[in-house]
Amino acid sequence: MKLRWPSSCGRPSVVGVLDSAVAGLLTGLSLIVAIGAQNAFVLRQGLAREHVAPVVAICAVSDLVLIVAGVAGIGTVVRQAAWVIDVVRWLGVAFLTWYGVTTLLRVRRTSALSAAAPEPLSLRSAVGRATALTWLNPHVYLDTVLLLGSIANTHGHPWRWWFAAGATLGSVLWFSGLGFGARFASPLLALPRAWQVLDVLIGLTMLGIALMLALG
Repeated sequence: MKLRWPSSCGRPSVVGVLDSAVAGLLTGLSLIVAIGAQNAFVLRQGLAREHVAPVVAICAVSDLVLIVAGVAGIGTVVRQAAWVIDVVRWLGVAFLTWYGVTTLLRVRRTSALSAAAPEPLSLRSAVGRATALTWLNPHVYLDTVLLLGSIANTHGHPWRWWFAAGATLGSVLWFSGLGFGARFASPLLALPRAWQVLDVLIGLTMLGIALMLALG
């Protein structure tokens, strides 16, 4: 017995599936491959080889949830409820400011730095920070839910879900590469001074993003 797709959906083909999936992969990567608070945290945990799998999983699963929400049409709700974005924005400003300041203050404690485990974090702290850096970033709702969801829906049904699958794959590949691949750069950070420089860059990045969010 042959399966019949509704005529309004069109007949999915291998070419159509691949086109939508690749488009989703490239679009997803273009949105997440950028210097940001979340990526900086994943990189640092990867370099420290500390709780990498849970941090990567949280970032990837969060993206999956947001992508599915956007494709399912939740973006319309977000667009109508502008106050939600404002609340998230100021929560993000407060969290990023705190994170940036504490990171810069940590630079002064050179004796606590080492290439293997700079300022070790507990699993609970690492999970909490990864979650906050993901969900308290208003750009994630504008980019992943609104923008990615809108682009996905231009592909129509059922190809929009293949687009979502490609975008999700891009997220998994990026965060896995960033987290687990960072260890190959650890020889470059064998000295405490190198970790100080990294912490300064991360701290300034966090404060810079917080400032941009505060300015709208």
